[in-house]
Parts: sequence; structure tokens; C-alpha cells
Amino acid sequence: MLNLRVLLFSIYFALLTGCASHEIYDQAGIGEGHLTAKKSQSVVFIHGMYLTPAVWQPWESYFQNLGYTTYSPAWPLHGDSIQEQNAAHPKEILAELSLPEVVEHYQKFIQTLDEPPILIGHSMGGLIVQQLLAKNIGAAGVAINSAPPSGVISMKWDFLKANWPHLSPFKSSSEPTQLTLEQFSFGFVNGEDKAVQKMAFETYVVPESRNIGKAALSSDGDVDYEVERVPLLILSGGKDNTIPASLNYSNFEEYEDSPAITDYKEFPDRNHWTILQPGWESVAGYAHRWFKANDSEIVYSEM
Repeated sequence: MLNLRVLLFSIYFALLTGCASHEIYDQAGIGEGHLTAKKSQSVVFIHGMYLTPAVWQPWESYFQNLGYTTYSPAWPLHGDSIQEQNAAHPKEILAELSLPEVVEHYQKFIQTLDEPPILIGHSMGGLIVQQLLAKNIGAAGVAINSAPPSGVISMKWDFLKANWPHLSPFKSSSEPTQLTLEQFSFGFVNGEDKAVQKMAFETYVVPESRNIGKAALSSDGDVDYEVERVPLLILSGGKDNTIPASLNYSNFEEYEDSPAITDYKEFPDRNHWTILQPGWESVAGYAHRWFKANDSEIVYSEM
């Protein structure tokens, strides 16, 4: 029954957004960029759907050891403990949370800081990074396994299956959704040991708003690709079921006419859990080296 529903949804999704296939490159770059990254010693980490800032703890320690001041504020309604959030499910107010509200939440937080920070986001956090950069917020941006902006979609079976809990047209957005262990294992930690999958699920996963998950189907997920902005790096995982590398590359290609520096890198053996998957340090190190290669003393904005 699920397979039939996913098939019907794939047709529905294609009619709504259209689709295209793209050749994948391990690494690519677009734009010479009039604005380079500003030197910054601050990093703001932005988590994705079904998660909390707890996923960023190793990354915060990593960048703190490099001399950065780090911040990982929670999304609205995601500040309670994981146990409290799960116990409160279904929480009606969570179902009403929208992507623009989350973006505004981070914009207001960033504007309280002493300097524009580097923005690093995972999954839906990656889309939030793209939207913030388009608003001239931040010193540079790294979007890891980024959720796609509006109109950028994939018709891959794994993508449709992994995103079914929040994209299904048969489910009402009036109630939040909650992943099962099976869904989390397929969409986030595929390929990991079952004990690792179970531990990650029990340690990090919380209920989520379907409205946010459906942002790619509405103007809530729009990104201005041609605005003058600071550099953006898009990182993908070759074994990511939730956001296939091909989808991240399609997102990258949307910046084809951008005057700004936009770079792409695929890590072939990494899944959607790349920020906590063993070897995550290689991803963090790549992001840091990329930022250092693109920064300068140029002051490009006042927040």
C-alpha cells in the first residue's frame, strides 16, 4: 500500500514542480564573486528537521578548538529536552510552525551578535542558510545535505520514501509528524549498524512540523539565486537517501547565473547523518579550509 501511495505521490509531486536530471560532479564552482567572505571568528550552526542543536555538539567543540566562538540556537518550539518534546507529541502549536518563522528566528538571533558569523546548516538548516545569505545575513555559508529550495526536486525512489512522512499529500498538516525508527534508519543513518541507528534515534530525534517539510512545494522555500551575496558552499553525500547528491547538485546549478562564489563538493560514501557519521571531522575540516580560502578583510555589510 505504501509503494502505491509513493508512486501516486511521485506523479503529484512532478506535476506540481516539474523535474530534471543532472550529471553529478564531485566538485564544482560557479561565480567569481564581488563579495568574498568576511573574516569572522563566530560560527552559527543551524540544525534540520526532526533534530535539535544537540547534533552540533562535536562540531562546536571542533570549531572552538580552532579559536571560534560558536552558537547553536534551537528552532522555535525545539528548545525543550528531547524527552520532553517526544512526550508532548502531538503538540498542535508545533504543527503550525513554518519555515519563514524559523528563518526570522535565526535572523533576529544573528543580528544580536557582535560580528556577522559563518553559517553552517544541515538538511533544512542548509536551506535556511541559503535564505539567510540571500538576505545579506552572515559572513559565509555552508549548506550540508541541504533541503532543496522551491522547485528543485528529485524523483528518485529513495528520496520519495525518505521524505514521505512530511511530504505525503494524504497526511494533514494540522498535526506534527514523528519518525519511526525504521523511517529514521532509512532516511538518516542508512548503512550504519542497527545498534548505532537505534542509539541515534533515541538520542536525537523529535517530532516535527509538516509545514516546514513541505516548504519545497511552496514559496516558503524560495531562494533568490541572483542576489549579490557572500560565498556559499554546498556539500552532499553520495549515500544520502533523504537528500540525494543529485538533488544538491541541482540546487547548486540553480546558481548558474549568480555573480557570487558558489561551490559544490560531494562526499561519495556519506549518508544524511554526515554531521555525526564516523569521519565527520573530514567534512568539518573541508568546510573550514573552504572558508579560510575565501575570506578577506572586506567588510560587505552592516547587520
